Amino acid sequence: MPIRRRLALTYGSVFFLAAGILVAINYVVVDQIVNQQVLAEGAMIHQVGEVVPQPGPPPGGSRALLASSVNDQIGRYRELVMSWLLRWSLLATAIVGLAGVATGWLIARRALRPLQTVTETARKLSEETLHRRISLGGPHDEVRELADTFDSMLERLDRAFDGQRRFVANVSHELRTPLAINRALLQVSLADDALPRPLRPVRDELLAANGRQERLIEGLLLLAQSEREVTVREPVDLRDLADRPDLPPAPTVGDPVLLERMVANLLDNAAKYNDERGLIEVRTATSADQVAITVENTGPVVPAGQVALLFEPFSRLERDRVGSASGAGLGLSIVRAIVRAHGGTVATVPREDGGLAVTVRLSRAALHGVSVGGGCGEARSARSW
Repeated sequence: MPIRRRLALTYGSVFFLAAGILVAINYVVVDQIVNQQVLAEGAMIHQVGEVVPQPGPPPGGSRALLASSVNDQIGRYRELVMSWLLRWSLLATAIVGLAGVATGWLIARRALRPLQTVTETARKLSEETLHRRISLGGPHDEVRELADTFDSMLERLDRAFDGQRRFVANVSHELRTPLAINRALLQVSLADDALPRPLRPVRDELLAANGRQERLIEGLLLLAQSEREVTVREPVDLRDLADRPDLPPAPTVGDPVLLERMVANLLDNAAKYNDERGLIEVRTATSADQVAITVENTGPVVPAGQVALLFEPFSRLERDRVGSASGAGLGLSIVRAIVRAHGGTVATVPREDGGLAVTVRLSRAALHGVSVGGGCGEARSARSW
């Protein structure tokens, strides 16, 4: 239950309780007063009946009848007074309680408005908007202190992310350049046909190791960049990125470079961890507000409980799988980071006869005149590798 509703109910309950206590006290006090007044009037009637002389011989029991009639009238009057008192008191209690609920609702709204500002600002924040601050005004109370503390935290995060971006840029330069130089030296110095035959496997192994290191560094840098907020948003068709013109359009909006790498990683992963069947199937689908691309492949059987591990960096289910030596274990990790940066979802389902079906869903948008209205379409394209 929202805190605003809880506060309103709390205020209303307090008002109801206070009004109920006042009604009970008022009822008891009035009852005592009325009883005392009734007793006084009854005693006065009896005294008057005894003092006033009755003309002629008094009829038998007339004084008792008179006293009984007066007592009945007084009793009915008392019951009428207490009945009306109870009714109006309960009505007043209900009115006061409802007024307390309404007052509590308004007070809670006013008191929680600064917290709503803090929440909305926190929801809008991302890596690219960490420069924004709450800057809450008003009195220096607990809410203002919370907002100031949150601003201080944002300041530290902004500096940390800025330092991370500079570090990624420096690493990109410092690591790529030496590896490129090493590769060039190996290719030039060891490319001579006169190289002794025993050294040729060493040359090939060095070049392969150099290539794996370059792919690993490129994957790590791309993973770090993919986890940041997307700043470039352009119309993109997942059908074109998958190079499947026979599929229906799947228009979305995002960073073309990152989305192209996402689709390429899905296809590369499907080809790399395939088996002798070598089948890769690509499907696109559209709905009213989403587009989806599914890449399904044949391959080794993947236990359902270990599917989530495939999206962790450097995670492989089997080290000796076909093609695993050429990968860095970052393919699906990069896919997940790119999808999250675009506000989408990725789901993986293992096939019964081996292999995986990976489905990425993103927001739909107009692309090249394609309508974004209702309706859906799905087609598939299969290739053997």
